[in-house]
Amino acid sequence: MGAQVRFEDRTWQVTGLVDGRVYLAAEDGATGCVLAARLVAAPDFKVVGRADLPIPSAEAWAALPLADRERALSWQRHIREIETGLPGGSGSAGVPRDEYDPQRFTLAAREHAKARELAALGWTKVSRATVQRRRIAYHKQGLMGLVDHRSLRARTATGRADERVVAAVLEALRLRRGRKATTVRRIIDLAERIVADRHGPGRVKLPARASMYRLVRMLADPAEPVGSPARTATGPDGAGGGPPALRPAERVHVATARLGVEAVGEDGRAVAVSVTCALDGATGCVLAAVLHPQQAAPVELSVLLAEMAIPRSARPGWREVLRAAHEALPLPQRLMPLDARIEATVARPVALPQTLVFDPAAAAVTPWFLTVCESLGVSLEAAPARRRGLHSVAGDTVKTLAGLFTRHSADLATTLGAVHPPDSAGRQTEAFFSLPHLRDVLDEWITARWHTRPQQALRHPLLPKAALSPQEMWRVLLGVAGSVPVPLAGQDFAELLPVQHQAVTESGIRLGRRRYDHECLDEHRGRACPTTDGGRWEVRHHPYDVRQVYIRLPDGLLHEIPWSEHAHALRPFDDAVRRRTGQILADRSGPPGHPAPSSNGRGREAGVPAGGQGLTDKSAPCGADVAPVPDGPGRAGAFGVWDAQAEAEQW
Repeated sequence: MGAQVRFEDRTWQVTGLVDGRVYLAAEDGATGCVLAARLVAAPDFKVVGRADLPIPSAEAWAALPLADRERALSWQRHIREIETGLPGGSGSAGVPRDEYDPQRFTLAAREHAKARELAALGWTKVSRATVQRRRIAYHKQGLMGLVDHRSLRARTATGRADERVVAAVLEALRLRRGRKATTVRRIIDLAERIVADRHGPGRVKLPARASMYRLVRMLADPAEPVGSPARTATGPDGAGGGPPALRPAERVHVATARLGVEAVGEDGRAVAVSVTCALDGATGCVLAAVLHPQQAAPVELSVLLAEMAIPRSARPGWREVLRAAHEALPLPQRLMPLDARIEATVARPVALPQTLVFDPAAAAVTPWFLTVCESLGVSLEAAPARRRGLHSVAGDTVKTLAGLFTRHSADLATTLGAVHPPDSAGRQTEAFFSLPHLRDVLDEWITARWHTRPQQALRHPLLPKAALSPQEMWRVLLGVAGSVPVPLAGQDFAELLPVQHQAVTESGIRLGRRRYDHECLDEHRGRACPTTDGGRWEVRHHPYDVRQVYIRLPDGLLHEIPWSEHAHALRPFDDAVRRRTGQILADRSGPPGHPAPSSNGRGREAGVPAGGQGLTDKSAPCGADVAPVPDGPGRAGAFGVWDAQAEAEQW
């Protein structure tokens, strides 16, 4: 009541407040009535004679030391008492003290009284002028005006370094950017010369050498250390990156990530495994994925192109391969039955990419492959240096894929380890799967889990709560694009594989200590190839799938030659043999294929197997080897006959 307000470009006096309505009276006698909510919300509303105190920022207030916050709040109560007589401000309960009563003393007298009171309380350097400055600062800046300015001083990354020195260091970093021979010491020397040339010798005080080292380290770009090559891009969306993919197979990215599980290598030892994927940039579909030892040579892009551009249903013998794989790992360990997996495999996205983006350090490109891409219309694009490996979107996606598959394979190995217990000595190899078995598990997991799993990145901007799976996004974009990327024919699969020249012997083709044989080689055994200069036959092979090779016969066609022992290697019975063989090899102290040395520097005596004790029969001739009597389940008789029924009881 009685306050004056500014409203609709006029000054009014509040004459009443009833039921949420404010009654106003103007100087010219005009009256009005308005809702209180509408009055205070008007853009030009203001209480005359009262300044609007700014509200302190929550982050700025929380960043202040506790002592400074308490002192500012204390100053606020003192200033209110000076102006209104009450520490809580006007309208608060209480009676003003005698020396702060506004009806008896002037504002200057009240300020003098407050200065004497604070000095008596032990506050130092408090005079009437100090109290007046604090009161004026409070009305201008609010509560933050009562804080010590030293606490409000913004901290800079350069500390107390002279701005002229900072500018010189930045100039030196710019001049020496991208030079391999650049060191921090050379940057400092160049910055000191720049300061002397611009401001004169001795005119600017230089920091200590240790401070200069810290200043250079702080001002240098973290992504471009001193002495490293200059960057070609300034950020994730800077220059050097390709346009986003809008259609299926428009841009396919090749990336590699390491798995968290190991596999049994060809020498029986556990090897670290990596996965290299060809990832569609628009849909997230895995068009191709190969498992390989981590120390292996870079994956040839021709192999990935063959995997992503030829449908699996068009490859010869793919149904038989899936059936053999399911025999090696039957249900319930499988993610889907055989018939469902065949249908899902037929429906997997396959396409010839328009642009293939790869990391030159992780993928190998040959002159022949460049010719193939030129003839097929596939553009090759090397990923920028800052977007290679796991620093790209595709790299992060493949890393996520590798982590999820590692969890699945580890759980599966744990389940199978319970079915197949350790041997009698309690030994169980850490790497449970061999590479062929792990590749089959990966192929099934991508089909059954990855392509059907909703992904956070596959969302429409207007449907932020609806995430699609890669296979669903593939169908969506096919309908929007109005065209389907056409894959290659089945006979092109072998043409894209790496080539070696081998002889055809009476036993077939030897490649990688494996034998490949088929009846189509009968008329060519032991003969030289009539179409090559060296007489050796053109053999194409998949480096990461050893189940078959392809040979070009005189008719000019590539014929599939299966691995003579591919069925043997994928049976459950022989997987148990493989695991037990790995346990024997793990006992060796030397490399595979060599006996472990004994204490006298010679190999073990004849008849004493590695990891066991030899038995001597006194009735046998001196020095004759006697077969050891095997122990443990699965053996019967003195000659080590395999008892399949006893072995099956351990599964």
